[in-house]
Amino acid sequence: MSSDTPPVAKKVPAERTHHGDTVIDEYAWLADKDDPDTVLYLEAENAFTEGQTEHLDGLRESIFQEIKGRTLETDLSVPTRKGGWWYYSRTEEGKQYGIQCRLRASGDTPPELKAGEPLDGERVLLDGNELAGDSPFFAIGTSSITPDGTTLAYSTDFSGNERFTLRFKNLDSGEILADEIPDIFYGGAWSADGSAFFYTTIDDAWRPYRVHRHIIGTPSADDVVVYEESDERFWVGIGLTRSERYLVLGAGSKITSEVRILDADYPTGEFAVVRPRRTGVEYALDHAGDRFLVLHNEGAENFELATAPLEDPGTWTPLIPHSEDTRLLDVDAFSDHVVVHFRRDGLTGIRVLPAGDEPHEISFPETIHAAEPAGNPEYHTGRLRLAYASMVTPPSVYDYDISKRELILLKRRPVLGGFEPGDYEQFREWAVADDGTRIPISVVMKKGTQRPAPTVLYGYGSYETSIDPSFSVARLSLLDRGLVFAVAHVRGGGEMGRRWYEEGKLDRKKNTFSDFVAAARHLDQGGWSSSIVARGGSAGGLLMGAVANLAPEEFAGVVAEVPFVDALNTILDPSLPLTVIEWDEWGDPLHNADVYAYMKSYTPYENVDGRTYPPILAITSLNDTRVLYHEPAKWIARLRATAGGGPFLLKTEMGAGHGGRSGRYDAWHEEAFTLSWILDRAAAGKTAVTEETK
Repeated sequence: MSSDTPPVAKKVPAERTHHGDTVIDEYAWLADKDDPDTVLYLEAENAFTEGQTEHLDGLRESIFQEIKGRTLETDLSVPTRKGGWWYYSRTEEGKQYGIQCRLRASGDTPPELKAGEPLDGERVLLDGNELAGDSPFFAIGTSSITPDGTTLAYSTDFSGNERFTLRFKNLDSGEILADEIPDIFYGGAWSADGSAFFYTTIDDAWRPYRVHRHIIGTPSADDVVVYEESDERFWVGIGLTRSERYLVLGAGSKITSEVRILDADYPTGEFAVVRPRRTGVEYALDHAGDRFLVLHNEGAENFELATAPLEDPGTWTPLIPHSEDTRLLDVDAFSDHVVVHFRRDGLTGIRVLPAGDEPHEISFPETIHAAEPAGNPEYHTGRLRLAYASMVTPPSVYDYDISKRELILLKRRPVLGGFEPGDYEQFREWAVADDGTRIPISVVMKKGTQRPAPTVLYGYGSYETSIDPSFSVARLSLLDRGLVFAVAHVRGGGEMGRRWYEEGKLDRKKNTFSDFVAAARHLDQGGWSSSIVARGGSAGGLLMGAVANLAPEEFAGVVAEVPFVDALNTILDPSLPLTVIEWDEWGDPLHNADVYAYMKSYTPYENVDGRTYPPILAITSLNDTRVLYHEPAKWIARLRATAGGGPFLLKTEMGAGHGGRSGRYDAWHEEAFTLSWILDRAAAGKTAVTEETK
């Protein structure tokens, strides 16, 4: 098949009946990736996409070189103190993956960073480049060191399906131990003496449902299942309190949680329930000296922080009461202070509660920013390590001296090529949704950009996930070419608190989509944009498909990455990965006719019709276990067969998972591909929608 000829997917009618509604899904056959016809079709789509974008090869290469040229390829992170060691990672020019290292600690001040050089005395823990070998995909899932610093547990994935193989390394000798455990999930935790490692495994639906205990030096076949979650709505995880005194085993659904704890000195003991699960109540726990800290939402929509005695962790006494305007996100306990991460007015902040001193909030230099605690494994410390960024300020690492209330900048990510933060400016805009709700929009542009300008509008809007103001090296290639970049903080996310999330899920999901359209129209009518290309991924890909149906005339193009566009069919099938877990987010259309009807009214694949659509680029991965590749494949096939407009392009990475290609240079090439398409569509403008259908 010529790369100039659009592939035509064969139609194999498959009938589905739910709640008296019979639907024909002519592209259901694409779900079988073992079918040679499926692979041939995906390869034909890749060839067509390559042919349709061949004219962008020069621009694509220019953008790749710009990303590469702005990046300090040989670099290292700020070292983090844990016990007698400083831990850090570094990258080397020409190599795809990072290298995890450590060196002996002397004093409390991080060693001086030497750009382009390893630190004196470093010991390599894991070299991702050596581990990856010639594999086209590579990822590390777990990297956890015993409290005494002698043994490393690490896991690797070579396909992108998020099933990892766990191994152990003696850090004194460098020896890889004989212990090897396949098919584990992310995370894990050590016992206090390092004799036992706890890990999770997943079921056929990719749900982490078991926690196992492995005794070092014994066969994995002898590992004990210490907990199994039978409720398919719940997943499990295992970790340690910051003090490393307690193992914490959590079971959670989208709306409910249950925590069990065990003294880490007694790894063969029984985990004790903190509070039995109660539908709608979420809580998390950390250890702080003679008490526990519990962050929960019982009678507190935006969560409150409570204390609980060690002997009775289920009895909670308020420490920071619930607030209507502040969403408490997380709590970190240290020996002499407590740190609370929160969200207020669409922005994040940090509150410190020092022992024997007044609580206070950390002040930051920009009104639009994102800040969070990061890299604080040490329990006994007077400093807080935090990460900071804005849309014009590159990612920065600070230490906050708690007694002096002083921020100390340790490192700001270098951006080469003459980048100056002062050459760019960021704004906060507010759109008005159909129901009168004000929707925040974060905007960044290069100073002097003539408005209205071609604009990229990004959105997500699910799972209470917030798209906070952030910096992107790759984005500079858009801004420097005169584009505006904006993020619509739509309902379904968490930017404005828990209620913001509740108003964009279940039977209010359509608010997410109408909010995004309202943001697009605000930018258009407010003189910001001359044309808009929409972009979103995963659940944000559902948003892209929905707004393409809802208001196709608003967009000059749509980029949907690993998009959840066949949501109804997926949520109807409990055998698919993570489906039952998702019922608390989207509803249960399998057993509830009203939910079925509501989802059918918005899910992108079900609502493709003969109207004129903007050009659409869908990007997916064959081994994605979160949003299966066949969702965008079916969507593009139906668009091409049914709709006007376009063109409709599908690009499938044949050897990767949900996050796309794993190596950094590969990822830069992929981003350059996407950005070149965005620039092409933004320059063509909305008129391209009608011109191509004449």
